[in-house]
Amino acid sequence: MMGKTFLYRILFGTMLLLAFSSCSLKKIKYIQDIDSSTKMRVAYEQALTIKPDDQMMIIVSCRDPQVAAMFNQPYYTNRIGGSEAMNNSIIGSSYSYTQQVTGYTVDSNGDINFPIIGKIHVAGLKREELSEHIKNVLVASNQIKDPTVTVEYTNLGVSIMGEVKTPGRYRINRERFTIFDAISVAGDMTVYGDRKNITLIRHTGENDEFYKLDFTQAQNLYNSPAFFVHQGDVIYVSPNRKKASESSVNGNTVKSASFWVSVSSFLTSVAVLITNNKKK
Repeated sequence: MMGKTFLYRILFGTMLLLAFSSCSLKKIKYIQDIDSSTKMRVAYEQALTIKPDDQMMIIVSCRDPQVAAMFNQPYYTNRIGGSEAMNNSIIGSSYSYTQQVTGYTVDSNGDINFPIIGKIHVAGLKREELSEHIKNVLVASNQIKDPTVTVEYTNLGVSIMGEVKTPGRYRINRERFTIFDAISVAGDMTVYGDRKNITLIRHTGENDEFYKLDFTQAQNLYNSPAFFVHQGDVIYVSPNRKKASESSVNGNTVKSASFWVSVSSFLTSVAVLITNNKKK
C-alpha cells in the first residue's frame, strides 16, 4: 500500500513539474500585448546621420571619367585567402584579390578632407544630404557640370552581447535596421535571455544614452528611440533570474524543469520496481 502511495505522489509531482514548465513558456514569448487586429506605428523615424569616426565611401562620376577621377580616392587591392607565410609570387596559390575604394574617415570635429574641394563638415548630415551638398559645390565651382555623387557607409555595425546564440559585432546592411533585425542576426535570444530586460547603449557626442527594452511589449518597442539601431550601438541581453541563480550538478541544471522531470522519471521507475517486488 505504501508503495502505491509513493508511486502516486511521484506521478503527481511529475505532473506539477510539467505544468510548471508549460507555464514558463510565457516568459520566453515575444510581443504578448497584441492580437491579430493590432496596428502600430513607429514613434521615432530616425534616419542615420554621419558621426565622428564613421567611414564613408564617396564616388563622383560624370560624362568625362578623367575629370571625375580627380575627385575620387584611389583604389587599393585587398588580398583574400592564402597564408601569410606563402610567397606572393607562387603561381596557383589560394590568394584572391579584390579592388576597393579608399574611404574617408570622419575626424573628431566631424569633418572630411575631400579632393580639390578641401574640408567639408559632414557630421549630422544624412547620407543623401551629403551627396547633394558635394554635388552642389562641384556645380557651383564649375568643376563638373553634371556630377553624380554616391555616398555609402562602410563601417556600419552593432555589437550584440549577453544571452544570444552568437554574440559578436555584426555589420548593418541597410539604414532601416530594427532591434528585431539585430537580435535575429545574432541567432535570437537563448531561453535564458530576459525578454523584459534588454539594454541598448548609444554613443551620442560626449554622452552615452541607455534605453531599456521589453520584447514582450510591442508598445515599449515601437515607442522607443532605440527601435531603429544606429551605427555603433551596443545591445546587451540580460540573463533571466533562472540563469543568474542556477547552479550545476554533474553538468545538469539543478533548477531547470528538464532536470527535475528526469529526476522524477527516475524516481517513478524506482517506485514501480519497489511495488512489483513487494507484489512478488
